[in-house]
Amino acid sequence: MAMFDYEFMQRAFWAGALIGIIAPVLGVYLMLRRQALMADTLSHVSLAGVALGSFIGVSPTLSGFAIAVIGGVIVEQLRRTYRTYSEVPVAIVMTSGLALAVVLMSMNTSLSKSFSSYLFGSIVAVNQTQLWMIGGVALAGLVYFIVFRRPLYNLTFDEETAQIAGGHVKWLSLSLSVLTGMTVAAAMPIVGVLLVSSLMVLPASLALRIAKGFLSAITIAVAVGLTGIFSGLTASYYANTPPGGTIALILLVFLLVGIAVQRVYIKVLKRKVFSKRETITKEQGIS
Repeated sequence: MAMFDYEFMQRAFWAGALIGIIAPVLGVYLMLRRQALMADTLSHVSLAGVALGSFIGVSPTLSGFAIAVIGGVIVEQLRRTYRTYSEVPVAIVMTSGLALAVVLMSMNTSLSKSFSSYLFGSIVAVNQTQLWMIGGVALAGLVYFIVFRRPLYNLTFDEETAQIAGGHVKWLSLSLSVLTGMTVAAAMPIVGVLLVSSLMVLPASLALRIAKGFLSAITIAVAVGLTGIFSGLTASYYANTPPGGTIALILLVFLLVGIAVQRVYIKVLKRKVFSKRETITKEQGIS
């Protein structure tokens, strides 16, 4: 294909593939733990890190990555402080990160001019350093999920039972928050702050809706995520639309179509069962 003749498109597809594997898997865990807004929260924190790095003369990519990880740790600590009100830590960290980002950007005019690129992302502008960072996060995430698959499973469905069973719940939950921060920071160049959660939430939402088990949910989420990213990149190249928004819209269409197909399937299945029962009842009545 012609678009692969360009080096920036090759990097874009590599970055999309790497994020498309790790982000949906993380999304499944976050949704089952009722932490779907975690990605949005840490993306705002990461934006503050980007602004801070630009303000003090440090690489915005690295500073955004570091601050997102710190934000994940803070969210986890606040979550344990406000056990009854699980949404409070998200609100605190999100508003604080956004406020800090706005203030720092207002003090740096050069950054404020490129504000939209951080809000909406630009996967076609992913450089080699960002690609290596995305690859490192994806590799670390895969190793993490493979090594801790059993304790993570217990933690996701019942944290109290996992703790009673002797699992290191505190450190495992903290490490999951850190990985979320790393993934959010790595995904931000692709879809931007405003859409970063779409790579985690939308594929996971569809997978959890139609999957029959936990492993199948992860498999479906990854398949949907990769298909959405590749389709979005291709469509954005030929239609000259923003890649991040195009990817998010395609993932949304996948979700809506999946829900619609599932409902139709359930209705057809119910009609077949009802028809079969009627047939059996009539046969019994005749006999």
